[in-house]
Amino acid sequence: MSVKVRYFASLKESIGRSEDKLLFTGVITVGQVWCQANPDKTLPVNSLAAVNMDYVGLDSVVNDGDEVAFFPPVTGG
Repeated sequence: MSVKVRYFASLKESIGRSEDKLLFTGVITVGQVWCQANPDKTLPVNSLAAVNMDYVGLDSVVNDGDEVAFFPPVTGG
């Protein structure tokens, strides 16, 4: 299965790239996508994830052709 992974804002800067295209076999969750794409980096606490532009939890299952996006924690005032 093919999955496009995109990184935004400070995540993109810390990883050093804006996207990956990965191949997986079997069932995989959003959290597992992060771990496979970035084995040496922990996803920051309170980061957001989306599949096909819909916010999801890290335990959401990813399907073939999906786009998974990761966003850093949002702060504001």
